Amino acid sequence: MKLLLDTHMLLWAAAGTLPEKAEDLILDGGNTLYFSPASIWEIGIKKSLGRSDFTVDPAVLWRGLLDNNYQELPITSQHALAVIDLPPLHKDPFDRILLAQSKAEGISLLTSDSVLRSYPGPIIFVSKQ
Repeated sequence: MKLLLDTHMLLWAAAGTLPEKAEDLILDGGNTLYFSPASIWEIGIKKSLGRSDFTVDPAVLWRGLLDNNYQELPITSQHALAVIDLPPLHKDPFDRILLAQSKAEGISLLTSDSVLRSYPGPIIFVSKQ
């Protein structure tokens, strides 16, 4: 299975604090793991704003993801256009582009965001608890 991890899943993976179900999916060697430049961008912006939940260095995270065989999923115009077709359930532009990428590419989005869970499409919701 192909999995696109949302930003919080990437942060939890880096910190070793993933929910068990997410960890099982990520450690399954049959799954291909993806990350989006949107997540690196989001982390950079929120870190620069001093957000306490975004303390990781985005450059270090990016390098670590590549070193651990995650595939970078570039954002294309097709992805940007796919955002237009999403219902207005979620206002976060980072989450919306991640969802559009997953839908356009047929990759399951791994998330703990309960709002994202309400969208139709290839979403795997994992509770943080």
